[in-house]
Amino acid sequence: MPNIKSAKKRVITSEKRNEMNAAKRSALRTSIKKAHVAIETGSENKEEAVKAASVKLDKAVSQGLVHKNTAARKKSRLVKAMKAAQ
Repeated sequence: MPNIKSAKKRVITSEKRNEMNAAKRSALRTSIKKAHVAIETGSENKEEAVKAASVKLDKAVSQGLVHKNTAARKKSRLVKAMKAAQ
């Protein structure tokens, strides 16, 4: 544990930020997985699931969780899988 007050505060804020980022990353992965499941099962709400995952990916990019090229690649693969399933 650090001795300096600002360093102690930094440890606390970085722990909070780490927990928030982990939760957001988990929610992102869940939405992508839901979209893949919707595509594989051929459910009628697959377009909405892909759109929701796409929005989550865009938000993750703006929050700095995911690199923009990674998000673009994942969105592209989701749309490609959806079109192939139709």
